[in-house]
Amino acid sequence: MSSNDSQRDSGESVIQIRRCACVVKGGRRFSFAALVVTGDRNGRVGYGYGKAKEVPLAVEKATKAANRSQQSFSIVEGTIPHQVIGTYRASRVLLLPAKPGTGVIAGECVRLVLESVGMTDILTKSYGSPNPLNLVKATFDALSQLQTREEVSRLRGVSLS
Repeated sequence: MSSNDSQRDSGESVIQIRRCACVVKGGRRFSFAALVVTGDRNGRVGYGYGKAKEVPLAVEKATKAANRSQQSFSIVEGTIPHQVIGTYRASRVLLLPAKPGTGVIAGECVRLVLESVGMTDILTKSYGSPNPLNLVKATFDALSQLQTREEVSRLRGVSLS
């Protein structure tokens, strides 16, 4: 079992680690930034971005931020109730419901978010910028637009029959 599998079991997934170099008199001084997604695989997920002088500290900061920012989303039988498009800056993410047995068909960044929220069957397509942070935010925008049939009927004041 790899370290990435153990992180997935605990509900924490590291999407990206960036290294930034500051050139000073004695050479380069590096700092790191980490993008992390945490979720309970039962409808709750959050993301965090942390910066520090060392990788473990950046991941720890990002994980704390992700746990603080967790939100609940609508999941119906392992997929989403309807098609939706999420946008953030130059990134767009299309989420399509899928039949049971399809699996999570998505790029790495979007896949980690959807698996953390508990999706088992979904189709996705990303357009525009491939920036991981923008893709994660676009995915969260798409998930926030989801509504179940019960929520829509309650908002409209119509009974399902």
